Formats: sequence, C-alpha cells, structure tokens
Amino acid sequence: MLQVNNIKVIYNDTALVLKGISVEVPEGGVVALLGSNGAGKTTTLKAIAGVLDVENGKLEEGTVEFRGQEIAYRDPEKAVKLGLSLVPEGRRVFDDLTVAENLWIGAHIRKDRDGVKKDFKMVMNYFPVLEKKEKQRALFLSGGEQQMLAIGRGLMPRPKLLMLDEPSLGLAPLLTKEIFTILRTINRDHATAILLVEQNASIALNFSKYGYIMENGKIVLDGLCQMLMNNEDVKEFYLGITEEDSEKSYADVKHYKRRKRWLS
Repeated sequence: MLQVNNIKVIYNDTALVLKGISVEVPEGGVVALLGSNGAGKTTTLKAIAGVLDVENGKLEEGTVEFRGQEIAYRDPEKAVKLGLSLVPEGRRVFDDLTVAENLWIGAHIRKDRDGVKKDFKMVMNYFPVLEKKEKQRALFLSGGEQQMLAIGRGLMPRPKLLMLDEPSLGLAPLLTKEIFTILRTINRDHATAILLVEQNASIALNFSKYGYIMENGKIVLDGLCQMLMNNEDVKEFYLGITEEDSEKSYADVKHYKRRKRWLS
C-alpha cells in the first residue's frame, strides 16, 4: 500500500534530517517506527503526508508511492483523497470548536453525506465519551479525550492508512491500553493499515507486526516485531532489559556506542 523509497529531507536548506529512509506498509498491515527523540520519526510521517513545508522542510530526494500513485512533491490533499490520514503528535485539536465540529472538519473532503453521517456514528461508538461531550468545546476535554478526538477526526476521511504520531504521549497506562485496543479493532474491522510512531517500544512492538528502528535519520534495523523484541540491542536500548550489570543505567550508554553496535 505504501512504499517510501530512499527519501532525504532537509530543513531550512541546511539541516539534513532524513538520510535515505525506506519504509513499506502492506494492505491492512500494522507497522511501527521506533527511535529516540530526534531520530526523524515525526519528519518521516510529515514527509509521507506532504506537510514538510509548514516547518521549512523539503523533500530533497526519493519517492513516496501510495496505492500505486506517487504523492511526493504534490498537494497533501491528494494523499488524503487517496486514503491517507495523519494523526499528529500533540493531538492538535481545534480548541474553540466542539467535539462534533472537530469531527466534521475531518471529513471536509468527502461529498457522500450519508457516508459521513455513518462514520460519525462509528467514531462515537468507538469513543462513547466523545458522544457524551459532543457539544462541548475541545479545549475542555482531558488529554485522553483530546487524543480520542484526534484519532476520531483522523478516521473521518475513511482512510486506508492511518498514521499515528505518539498516541500514548502523556496518557495514563489504562487509557493508553484502551486506545490501542480500539485501534486494533479498527484495523481488524475495517482493514485500515496503521503506521505507528511511538516512543514506548514495548507497546509498539506488541501492537505491530513489523517494525523499523531509526537513529540519526537512518533506518538501522527492521524486521518482524517478534524478532525485534528478541534482539539484544532492542532489549537494552528500548525495552530496558539487559543481561549485563543490573546497576547499569540507560543514561550511561553513549550514543556513539549505540551507533557502532547498530551498524555492526
């Protein structure tokens, strides 16, 4: 469904942030993109969605093919119409609009009113708390409710691929579990593919089938999530599991050592 081939992204005409990223997401698949802060995960999603120019970013090289069509270097609306939806980091809901208005905005490119109404009800069924607060301004929702609203808004275009940027950020564990349970249902019931950016590696690897690990704008490791969870470096750097001295802390691991080990 999605093929990202060797993309390079530069910011402000000076900073090379992505240095040749290639990622694939199959029809109905669930793929995780992992990495530490600054690795380039969010930039990858923005490059795919075509919204780099908002922050003076530019796709320098590479291709992004979605459902058989090239969407790089084109208006992002084209990707949305083809079935690509991005739920950005930090929720980014419209504070002054109601819950219902936020959801209707998510369907602004659609002309099938009956279908939109049906999907509106579907979102409310997935997130009953939103139905109770349908006429409430998004500003007054809790963090978890805003995340639900952001995901619901991302579903309103009826996407074939839903890209999620840090959906668990700032949420309590029980609420995080609830959201990922709903996402699994969405993937199963509608064959909606998911590309997940997540710092919580344990959640991401257990939720996804295939994973990519990024360091400094490059993919350093990829494979089936079960294989990644059994990888010693992944255990140490992302899952906090090590067979070495139990007193060793994550903060003690130097970046250059990590890079040397990944590349070996």
